[in-house]
Amino acid sequence: MHPSPTREAARLSDLSPLQWKSGIAAWLGWLFDGLELHLYTLVATPLVIQLLHTAGTDPAVQEKSAYIQAAFLVGWAVGGAFFGRLGDKLGRSRALALTVLTYALCTGLCAFSQTWWQLMLFRFIAALGIGGEWAVGACLLTETWPRAWRPWLAAMLQTGVNLGIILGAVLVGLLSLILPPNSERWVFLLGVIPALLVFWIRRHVPEPEAWAQAEHQAAAKPGVRELFRGTILATTLRTATVCALGLSGWWLFLFWQSQHLRKLLGDTGRPAGEILRIVSLSFLLVNVTSIVGNFFGGWLARWLGNPRAILLLFLGLGASIVGAFIVPRPPDALAWFWCPLVGLFAGVFGLFTMYLPPLFPVLLRTTGTGFCYNIGRIAAAAASVIFGWLAPVGDFRTALLASSLLLFGAAVASWWLPTNIAED
Repeated sequence: MHPSPTREAARLSDLSPLQWKSGIAAWLGWLFDGLELHLYTLVATPLVIQLLHTAGTDPAVQEKSAYIQAAFLVGWAVGGAFFGRLGDKLGRSRALALTVLTYALCTGLCAFSQTWWQLMLFRFIAALGIGGEWAVGACLLTETWPRAWRPWLAAMLQTGVNLGIILGAVLVGLLSLILPPNSERWVFLLGVIPALLVFWIRRHVPEPEAWAQAEHQAAAKPGVRELFRGTILATTLRTATVCALGLSGWWLFLFWQSQHLRKLLGDTGRPAGEILRIVSLSFLLVNVTSIVGNFFGGWLARWLGNPRAILLLFLGLGASIVGAFIVPRPPDALAWFWCPLVGLFAGVFGLFTMYLPPLFPVLLRTTGTGFCYNIGRIAAAAASVIFGWLAPVGDFRTALLASSLLLFGAAVASWWLPTNIAED
């Protein structure tokens, strides 16, 4: 029998080997999530131009880019629900290994796409694994690490995503220095690296005691329908609503601000390599400030509780986007000040990591967490396409400003988030 997963450790030296291994596995999974997440965002426009064999001014480039991004978000949502269910049935460690293998191999396949719809298909399948890893990794840590550490665990996990995004931005920037023109597709080969993590997870990360005991003692395993019955129904609806609004607004910002910045830089006559480096470095800076925001969010959650901290951070996120795009701004101001300012409030998404899992019973935990958080991707997918129609070619400010309305809506809905977290 493993040591109690929720024993209160005052120091890092008090943690058991099981707790360390589960923490490392989840954090590395999230690091590589971040790497995989935004490779497409950084190279979307030039890659889609190549696949369509057209010019950057062709409206089809914007349209197909939005479809690919939408397919990715739908895949993330479906993967969160599918692998979340597997996590409750097969166990956290087994499901975690499957999610990492899925997104690593399919991201690598993106490099060999010959048409835009092939790229869309590979991104969809990769997203299945990424969405599943979020739910399974969060529940793995919830069941193995001390409860008192949860706000800081949320910050550390989200920081893993940010560092993965930074790693991707740095690698893409470096590749832009050595790759010949029109070689953006090869950055997706970086996504194969996480496949090596699978072997370590299967060998060294056992199933949490909480899941093993619940699975052994359960006379009948609860079905997905239990999320929509009894007292769990209100929790499901409230958290899913906040996540749908918040993630839609955030993903609209992440995707369209890169395309907006790229177009503004192109209008200044800068060479393609320099544009790619500036977009990558700006993206890097957004994630550096997001790391600060993760720990600010953790501190705020310790002080006010998760629901009120989530509300305030969504308000700040929406307000900073309005400040950035309410008037036309030069690309350098957006790249080096306004977009990084937005990142300071992005720690709100890290709070969901440790807030959602304890709201659900053990054998519904990854199912509930994966469904409620990732259902927001469906809404974000629709928003990526619909809001793309709001923006004429080269001017995405309307869509970006509209994203702030969704974030303000998430702030309002956060008022009704549950405050009593169920214990195991």
